[in-house]
Amino acid sequence: MIDVDVDAANSVVLVQPEAPLDKSDFVELAKAIDPQIETSGDLAGLILDAPKFPGWDSFGALVSHLRFVRDHQKHVKKVAVVTDSPVGDLGEHLASHFVSAKIKHFPAGQTDAAKAWIAGDA
Repeated sequence: MIDVDVDAANSVVLVQPEAPLDKSDFVELAKAIDPQIETSGDLAGLILDAPKFPGWDSFGALVSHLRFVRDHQKHVKKVAVVTDSPVGDLGEHLASHFVSAKIKHFPAGQTDAAKAWIAGDA
């Protein structure tokens, strides 16, 4: 299960996974952000706030995640990964080769710094 908060005024989406990711999480995430993309165009940013990355509950969930990224990556300008998990550094370096968004890793608890980076203040 994930918690999704859409800040429509700033065109920023905060995603907080609460358990290992499953296929339905990406359906729900798309339902939350697609209207924002349709209304305002590209998102300024997406913040993944997961102090400890929970992983995926199945291979199918991982595939759903990759499809979500493929289908949405051209509509997100920046992605901030806020975590103490090693996945944060891996994501920043590996994903930058496959997506058009700028990606930056922040330590857990640095959500405000991630928001400032997306806003261009940092």
